[in-house]
Amino acid sequence: MKDDRLYYADPFLARFTARVTGCEPAGETWAVTLDATAFYPEGGGQPADTGTLGEARVLDVHEREGRVVHTTDRPLPVGETVEGVIDWSRRLDHMEQHTGEHILSGTLHRLFGTDNVGFHIGADTVRMDMDKPLTPDQLAEAERLANETIRRDVPVDCAWPDAATLAATEYRSKKALEGPVRLVTVPGADCCACCGTHLARSGQVGLIKILSAQPYKGGVRLAVACGGRAFAWVQDQAEQAHAIGALLSAPAEGLYQAVERQAVQAARLRVQLAEARNAWFSLLAAQIGPDEAVCQCLPDLAGDDLRRCALAMAERTDRPCAVFSPGEGDTLHYALVWKGGDVNGLCRELNAEFDGRGGGRPPLAQGSLHGEYARVEAWFAEFFNK
Repeated sequence: MKDDRLYYADPFLARFTARVTGCEPAGETWAVTLDATAFYPEGGGQPADTGTLGEARVLDVHEREGRVVHTTDRPLPVGETVEGVIDWSRRLDHMEQHTGEHILSGTLHRLFGTDNVGFHIGADTVRMDMDKPLTPDQLAEAERLANETIRRDVPVDCAWPDAATLAATEYRSKKALEGPVRLVTVPGADCCACCGTHLARSGQVGLIKILSAQPYKGGVRLAVACGGRAFAWVQDQAEQAHAIGALLSAPAEGLYQAVERQAVQAARLRVQLAEARNAWFSLLAAQIGPDEAVCQCLPDLAGDDLRRCALAMAERTDRPCAVFSPGEGDTLHYALVWKGGDVNGLCRELNAEFDGRGGGRPPLAQGSLHGEYARVEAWFAEFFNK
């Protein structure tokens, strides 16, 4: 007997009673079937409901051979009547995301002729894969109109039209369908074949927000938040804006100008720092004799600074020049310059001795190793005296 899927008749049904028609072991869990269920099985991009059946926790729900199968953490007696309780916050979240996705997908299709070819409700965002590239302005327009549909608070209709009505109806579908088709219609926004659970009215979605857009397989992949997720995202962004504003002594609405000023100032300081370090490197190099090998450890030098320092020193001598700078833990970053010498051989020996990685093109090699500088310095002294 085909089970009665109560989530179609009433997606807001959170409690129900049903008779257990089957219970079989499935590894460390049990596969339970009922004569009626309000638990939505995973499918169509929407995750399964969770909750309880009697004393058993419902961990997952799938459709198998036309039946809804509930994965539980303990067995249930066949023939017993149990109460099912849906995890309502999870169900409501999924309905907000799915209904919002319909509104946005339908709006994008109507405006720009793009189709949603991939959809999944993730733990944090809704993934929507559209089959055509979309500009930021196009996405902003679609988002604006989708939220207008929310504010119009139109009814969301879920129905199984007869064959004649279905044939005369224009609707979205990812593939050709046979047999009964369930259409979800949001007036003025979308009509789509779908078997998921949805809200009763568009206004219940609350808010749709496109969080990101990335090129994907010739189209665009969107990360979207709807309903409570969208509100949480906006709230988080506002809190971050106020926190950043406090650091910059600027109001939240003036953050762009404040950050722009900081960026200009930071660029100017980077130039000044580079000039100061170049002068410092020249002073250090001036102290090197023409036949002197160099091994120095200097603080707070990044890869490019290490390179420029070692090259400046190598202008004064034909012997190896090694400059180190401490990183995290026992890491030492280094640059080696040896004009006319086997710098790659030196690099290999250094890496082998101190579990390092690096290389380069003569006369320069760069990398990092592990060990105390005193040990590295002693090793270099021995190497120089070979």
